[in-house]
Amino acid sequence: MQADKFRFSYVAAAAGVLLSMASVQATAQTDGQAWVSDELSTYVRSGPTDGYRIIGTLQAGEQVEVLEESGDYSRVRGQSGDTVWVLTSEIQETPSARQQLPELQTRVDELTAELEGINDTWEQRTSSMTETLEVREQRIADLEARNSELDSEAEQSRQQVRALQARLDTQEEDLLMRYFMYGGGVAGAGLLVGLIVPHLPRRRKKRDRWF
Repeated sequence: MQADKFRFSYVAAAAGVLLSMASVQATAQTDGQAWVSDELSTYVRSGPTDGYRIIGTLQAGEQVEVLEESGDYSRVRGQSGDTVWVLTSEIQETPSARQQLPELQTRVDELTAELEGINDTWEQRTSSMTETLEVREQRIADLEARNSELDSEAEQSRQQVRALQARLDTQEEDLLMRYFMYGGGVAGAGLLVGLIVPHLPRRRKKRDRWF
């Protein structure tokens, strides 16, 4: 929709520019040429005042040759070759729209074709940019998925490390408990021996006799 609006505006602007250019060119190359106003068909007279009788009409947009001017009237030669008088205000120095239309239409068609080419090129570039963006988005999605997998694997590794650390702590506690038990047993045995030995009967030494 925006492309159609842009195209219409572009074509309208181009037509306006072409019309202005055609008007300037026509003004510069009149050499006595004139055109009946596009807005009306005008009556022509046999002389340069309203008192002369009407002898016919000129069609809107018809090209005429201005021969002379007298007061409010101009003597012109029409397409039929007849010489008549017409109000100067009812002719113009620029070509009529009817005569300019074919050329303008051709130029507008050319500009429209050029615009369509520009639109096609722009659509191709946009499509390429869209594809590139989609590829990048897919790559980002893949990287995010891989990152999520790595996070999951890292969490599993941390859980395993915590489990191993807990087992190691338990084993250390068991080992310390055994050391305490062994140490306590040895200390108890030593104490018991220390209590029993003093109460054991001592063996008397025999005296050596030399006789």
